[in-house]
Amino acid sequence: MHEEADTHGIDKAVAWHDYLNNNASEIEFESQPFDHPLYILYSSGTTGAPKCIVHSAGGTLLQHLKEHRLHTDLRADDVLFYYTTCGWMMWNWLVSGLACGSTLVLFDGSPFSPAPDVLWSLAEREGITVFGTSAKYIAACEKEGLKPGRSHDLSRLRAVLSTGSALAHESFDYVYRDIDPNLLLASISGGTDIVSCFALGCPIRPVYRGQLQCRGLGMAVDVFDDDGKPLREDKGELVCTRPFPSMPIGFWNDPNGERYRDAYFSTFPGIWAHGDYAEITAVDGLIIHGRSDAVLNPGGVRIGTAEIYRQVEKVEGVLESLCIGQEWGDDIRVILFVRLQPGIGLDDALRDEIRRTIRTNTSPRHVPAKIIQVSDIPRTLSGKIVELAVRNIVHGRPVKNQDALANPEALDLYKNLPELQQ
Repeated sequence: MHEEADTHGIDKAVAWHDYLNNNASEIEFESQPFDHPLYILYSSGTTGAPKCIVHSAGGTLLQHLKEHRLHTDLRADDVLFYYTTCGWMMWNWLVSGLACGSTLVLFDGSPFSPAPDVLWSLAEREGITVFGTSAKYIAACEKEGLKPGRSHDLSRLRAVLSTGSALAHESFDYVYRDIDPNLLLASISGGTDIVSCFALGCPIRPVYRGQLQCRGLGMAVDVFDDDGKPLREDKGELVCTRPFPSMPIGFWNDPNGERYRDAYFSTFPGIWAHGDYAEITAVDGLIIHGRSDAVLNPGGVRIGTAEIYRQVEKVEGVLESLCIGQEWGDDIRVILFVRLQPGIGLDDALRDEIRRTIRTNTSPRHVPAKIIQVSDIPRTLSGKIVELAVRNIVHGRPVKNQDALANPEALDLYKNLPELQQ
């Protein structure tokens, strides 16, 4: 029998056996249909009203069981952790780990407080075997100089999962160098829209630097060009050509399904277009290059923002960046905003280093026309940067539903910038 958890410091907490003894003599389980509504999840809503996405009980559970048992090799003796808030779909994904009999570890608070290694200390103390987090957190750990594999006993840890944005090639190196060379590092990608993944890990396939290992089992995931033709080793729109279990039941208050169809099936009739700019590689892996609606188009060349972020993150002194395309004359010019480490200013030498790093590893088209220092970068409540909102601000357009942002005041930093008027 496990030691009784101390809940005295947790407001309104009740131990499970106390609840059963005091409140319920018998639990009644009501039988419901497969497509009975389970969750309503909300899209970020930074460019309009949030989509109120209704997910089914059966489809969600079936999809999550597949992703946990087959793609993550999750077992009853595993301890599963994902650093997430209740507002991010990864919380819903985490909760379904109970269906495998796994133990869940929840964490509420800053991942760098009271110490930068707080989550790794948690992993050591609780014997976490599957550790989930964001690509941004992994990059931040490297910049912080953390070496969890040396400073902590992570002997039970066998898998690290990453999502929220593209995991940089250098972050793969960091995990295998400074955490554990024998881990399964699974970069995964899906979304609130499907409360699951289109591409994720595979315990029996190799991990390739910078790639998601495989497309989801039972998912007809493909990449299309603008004419709806499949692409290989080239960039295009991430699509799913056949139905899948975790497709939403629909949108709340959309009785005819018009908004639902317009959101996913208007680009290619009858085919789900997810809004990601992606590439299927020669080894059947997947690379996410950014959101389709945030793709830059200088001189008619399509560039995913993740291609630029990956290079900027290499530059010493840069904490994070945000990239947009600004309408300029008859073309689009690339604008890069950077948040720097405390005490560092953006001078000509640093600008030159950023441009040189981008040009050397990508192409001259990727090099930003303007590099501007900012003190904050706006994010959604789940931590994703909001390129479209910044693009609207730069062009003098309204940003609707700023309540969807964790730091809406940051948008003021991008208004009426003199550097963007010349």
